[in-house]
Amino acid sequence: MQEFFEKYGIANETIAVGVSGGADSLALALQMQECGIKVVALTVDHGLRQESYSEAQYVADLMKSHQIEHHILSWKGAKPQTGIEEAAREARYNLLFDFCRKHNIKYLATGHHLRDQAETFLLRLARGSGLFGLSGILPYSERDGIIILRPQLDKSPDSLRDYLRAKNISWIEDPMNNEDDYLRVKIRKFLPLMAQELGIDDKRIAQTATVLQSSRFYLQNCCDDFISKYVRRFGDRVAAVSLKRISKTAMEIARLTLSELLQEIGQQPYPPEASSVIDIIKQGENFKGCTLSACELEIAGGKLWIMPQNDNPQVMSSQDWNNFVIKHPDFANSGLPYKVRKAIKKYWKD
Repeated sequence: MQEFFEKYGIANETIAVGVSGGADSLALALQMQECGIKVVALTVDHGLRQESYSEAQYVADLMKSHQIEHHILSWKGAKPQTGIEEAAREARYNLLFDFCRKHNIKYLATGHHLRDQAETFLLRLARGSGLFGLSGILPYSERDGIIILRPQLDKSPDSLRDYLRAKNISWIEDPMNNEDDYLRVKIRKFLPLMAQELGIDDKRIAQTATVLQSSRFYLQNCCDDFISKYVRRFGDRVAAVSLKRISKTAMEIARLTLSELLQEIGQQPYPPEASSVIDIIKQGENFKGCTLSACELEIAGGKLWIMPQNDNPQVMSSQDWNNFVIKHPDFANSGLPYKVRKAIKKYWKD
């Protein structure tokens, strides 16, 4: 555990830990504390089951007995009738991120382990994911300004349960873990058969994901280099790139570049479908514009412009733009397309 934090140069930091009450997250919080890390444990009460509050309270009492600061975060309001699993996941992360930002905590640790990595690889394989998807769960990533740490990706769930048993600590089993309606659960039950019949176990699958991560990081560096050299940004919600250059760039770099820009500018939790982005690139100079990932894409002056989708029909007058230019003279005589000017004026942060 200590080696993980030394690897990423994390020291003397308060780290939030998402603690559901399951064995993996309980073991994570306790082991981090044993390493001398200042831990703030956060439990999200989704309110989807009658037992959820009492389970959250169990975690609160356990954390208190180990002198770990703990907070219960409740998902309030109406719950969707469909897609509840994904909605609950997004609500959980939003609550955790909001707490971290409010309390100036930049790190959030989660209890993902070796089997989670294997399940995620197979889940994404079933969905036809590419390199980035098949590289699995990253040990260190950033989302919405919060750095997510996953120190247990090399630990088996059995080892985490053994750790808790040695301390005589009980954990909570999520009933959803046994519901065959979920693809992840089906994969979880199939993994032992793969190991027995084919010798493909959790560890072997996780090793494959780790190898793919090296290729992912290389391509990400290429993408970052392309963006720094050839993409012009206007604030944090508008970007432009030469249509000719993006069309002649290696397809994978071009796709990753546009996907990253669309996800960032559209403020989406996930990038768009690869096929949609590839279709835009293949159209080249014949591309006429579209909406994708809550963004508008428009061609003007030989450039591909990306900006947030704007469904507000209200017209921006010339005087509105002139008033903006008085405060920001760099935009004088810029010749920007109308939609771009409207987006810049709306999202520019003084």
